[in-house]
Amino acid sequence: MSAESTGCVPEQPARRRIRRWWAWAPLVGLTVAVLVGALLRLVGRVGAADVVWAAVTVAALLPALWSMLRALWHRHFGVDVIAVLALAGALGVGEYLAGAVIAVMVATGRSLEAYAQRRATRDLRALLERAPRTARRRGPDGAIEVVPLDQVAVQDRLLVGPGDVVPVDGTVDEPVTLDESVVTGEARLVQRAAGEQVASGVVNAGAGFSMRATKSAAESTYAGIVRLAQEATARKAPTVRLADRYAAAFVPFTLVLAGLAWLLSGEVVRAVAVLVVATPCPLLLATPIAIVSGLSRVARRGVLVRDGGALELLGRAQTLLVDKTGTLTAGRPRAAETVAAPGGDRDEVLRLAASVEQLSPHVLAAALVRQAAERGLRLTEPTEVTEEPGVGVSGRVDGRLIRVGQFSGELPDWADRTRARTELTGWSTVWVSDDDGPLGAILLEDPVRPDARRTVRRLRAAGLRRIVMVTGDRPATAAQVAEAVGVDDMLARCTPQEKVARVRTEAERAVTVMVGDGVNDAPALAQAHVGVAMGATGASASADVADAVLTVDRLDRLADAVEIARYARRIAVQSATVGMGLAVLAMIAAAIGRLPPVAGAFLQEGIDVLVILNALRALRGGLRHRDVPQRTRELLGRFATEHQGVRDVLAGLRDTADLVATDPASPRCLPAVRETHRRLTDEVLPHEAAEEQQLYPALAGPLGSGAATATMSRAHVEIRRQVDLLGAQLAQTTGDRLRPDQVPDLLATLYGLDALLRLHLAQEEEEFFSLDPSDPQPEPR
Repeated sequence: MSAESTGCVPEQPARRRIRRWWAWAPLVGLTVAVLVGALLRLVGRVGAADVVWAAVTVAALLPALWSMLRALWHRHFGVDVIAVLALAGALGVGEYLAGAVIAVMVATGRSLEAYAQRRATRDLRALLERAPRTARRRGPDGAIEVVPLDQVAVQDRLLVGPGDVVPVDGTVDEPVTLDESVVTGEARLVQRAAGEQVASGVVNAGAGFSMRATKSAAESTYAGIVRLAQEATARKAPTVRLADRYAAAFVPFTLVLAGLAWLLSGEVVRAVAVLVVATPCPLLLATPIAIVSGLSRVARRGVLVRDGGALELLGRAQTLLVDKTGTLTAGRPRAAETVAAPGGDRDEVLRLAASVEQLSPHVLAAALVRQAAERGLRLTEPTEVTEEPGVGVSGRVDGRLIRVGQFSGELPDWADRTRARTELTGWSTVWVSDDDGPLGAILLEDPVRPDARRTVRRLRAAGLRRIVMVTGDRPATAAQVAEAVGVDDMLARCTPQEKVARVRTEAERAVTVMVGDGVNDAPALAQAHVGVAMGATGASASADVADAVLTVDRLDRLADAVEIARYARRIAVQSATVGMGLAVLAMIAAAIGRLPPVAGAFLQEGIDVLVILNALRALRGGLRHRDVPQRTRELLGRFATEHQGVRDVLAGLRDTADLVATDPASPRCLPAVRETHRRLTDEVLPHEAAEEQQLYPALAGPLGSGAATATMSRAHVEIRRQVDLLGAQLAQTTGDRLRPDQVPDLLATLYGLDALLRLHLAQEEEEFFSLDPSDPQPEPR
């Protein structure tokens, strides 16, 4: 499989630049010629000026005539029909200046649409570039040879190195750790035992392993994904331009009216006047200006839309299908919580794990190291590091042998409770242990994007009626995400073929948008009316077959794009409707002999100016949310950083509550409760008070009113009340231990505070902190 074989040969940059320049040459040439004619007219060379303007008219008429004939051959009426009639009519009555102006308008509209089309091309280059082209094959004598992929046969023994893409479908000879997100969308690493099947296209996230091919390259999973994307792209119908849809009604009306004017009056000049006034500049110019303005605006918001047709469809979308992993979620694991053994230290557990994992290529290892760096922990260089695929990594840190990964021994009670909790939440557990047993556990999650729920609400407000999540992930995990973001329907364990089928079904009912980030999403993106790729973090294959690409790692840019697309399309429709309405009135006046061709030409230019000015409104407006001032952004960043400290207090709060619940008679209970109360009083309450006094007033502008923060303010009151209640309960204690009658009320307060604070933090991050836009370029004021 090669780029050449599929026609996706990269174009030379210099050639592309030359072609872009020549695309504007007709417009530049016609404009210069019109100005030359005007100069000749000013110096008294009227005949010469008419010749120049007539030549300009002819120069525009010939390609328009060819385009019209080609469209008519395919039984399609477009704006070219009106343009040809107007240009020919201007020549027929000797209105050469009017014909020349019409020619410039026609050329400008074509140039603008061509510019939109040239923003990008639809190809599968990245999908093909990522496809493996060679494989390491083990010969009969045990030697390893690198062979072209098409030479791999069924039953061949292959070797897959660390970080390599599995070249063909097969079975593994030993336990392996794989990153299957490219095919399934599942963010977590997957362990496969010896003898299990693996699909081509997945990435080896562990040590090298050997496998036996069960399919050839052409029959393997990855090749099937490529074929699906190619077939879906080939089947996709061409977009009907907005201007052509209006022209379908406007062309017959113009012809009938011009014919009646000639027939009833017997004066051909009336028919020509109707044609001149009917010049479709509101369609040819105002509509592309509105659409291209929308393209420019969404680009400033970090969304690249490939062409005006895609923007028009985005503005009419009714259904959204969205992938989960990497789209609604971050797509990469994050250390959600660190649990230490009783008497242990969370930071030390994380430091030991990250120190050992520094040399590992695993995605999970990167998450641990990143988390340790964020907490400012100083890592130690490990020694004697070994890695067992499917088991974990071990190494010596400060003289101790530390193991990170699975734990095969019997778990103590605290670890059993931790494992049960992670299974309920759908998180992954990484155990950190030494020779004496587990020291702690690090709980990993693929978090829902903070802006996901807000984006879903904005999309509904913008006019989308149905939002469906499609994912290759497990039903339980998918259901949690679907409920968190508020989608209408969900399809879990979804293969690329099933995604394509679902998109096709939805597309038969309404204009459908598909959003995804992985190679497995590429066929579905190509099948949808509008495919949107998460280009900042997703696979380049998805970006190349999509109609729009989010170049920043923020899902709310999709809502921006939909709002701008709907606004630009509304302005385009308004410009075309108003322009054609005024033109119809002028055409009626021309038909009854009240408007001669010369006056009609000037009137038409006035209509053109009006609708063009209206189309320029698409350069601003349409967004439903307000930009965040710089000072407010700084506050959002500051309090978002402080949330990590609050989460540390939360982790201690949960441990204290568990200790009181499982061993209330322990001498450690009362000191732990007192320490928790101290941290709540000294760290959490000042944070909440500062938010109330500084952040919430600053958010009144971006949110539209101070009432938007009222619910959060009420939560602050309740948090303070619960902390005060905890203090009052502590004041009733005597001695150095808790009394049995105190335990129920104390547990209610501790667990209640834990739930209340977690919900409050999540709401703030979703509703407020997701407002920090980090725009690539600010919107014009």
